[in-house]
Amino acid sequence: MSEVKISAEPRTEFGKGGARRTRRAGKVPAVLYGHGEKPKHIALPAREFAAAIRKGGANQLFAIEVSDGTQVLALPKAIQRDPIKDTFEHVDLLLVRRGEKVTVEVPVQLTGEAAKDTLIVHDHDTLSVTADATKVPDHLEASIEGAEAGTQITAGDVELPAGVELAADAELPVASVTAAPTAEQLEATLPEVEVAEEEAEAEVGEETAEAPEGTPAEGEPAAEEPKTEA
Repeated sequence: MSEVKISAEPRTEFGKGGARRTRRAGKVPAVLYGHGEKPKHIALPAREFAAAIRKGGANQLFAIEVSDGTQVLALPKAIQRDPIKDTFEHVDLLLVRRGEKVTVEVPVQLTGEAAKDTLIVHDHDTLSVTADATKVPDHLEASIEGAEAGTQITAGDVELPAGVELAADAELPVASVTAAPTAEQLEATLPEVEVAEEEAEAEVGEETAEAPEGTPAEGEPAAEEPKTEA
């Protein structure tokens, strides 16, 4: 994975208010730490950072140039996102050096197609690996080509690029291949679902019928008391 050069500014405002002002200015609040250095608070350009993460993934290596003259290499260690806006709220960046080994979580992609009439369960979609900080893969691959029902793909089965070592347990399940349910099995479950729905509706009806007159049924808001003026 090639490094991405990105500019940054020192950040002097802290707390929720300072972070909000930083984000309103089109920047992402971040902190640099590691190698025994004192944490350094910075602000990254939001658009450039987002574009780099979209292209390189969560383990994108950054060559950061701070306006105070600081130049460092760093890997994202923790990224906080706004789940609604899908924007970056805060980033923790780990300082690294060329040739230094780091342990990171890397996404696993399944390749190929399993045997007919099977279902794939992705047990773990990332694996912990150790690699050169400047050569962290953006993803790993595990083949399920032709896999029959009952097959289990473990961490030890995942292909690792040269120089990358598995840090997770080799027996950790990555994916499982199971037999797809037949049409008869699916039809057999339908009556059970319908009965459960009918019973739930009947219970709600009984609770509503038992409620005293003037008492709101469960789930209904209570009526407001009439307001009087003195």
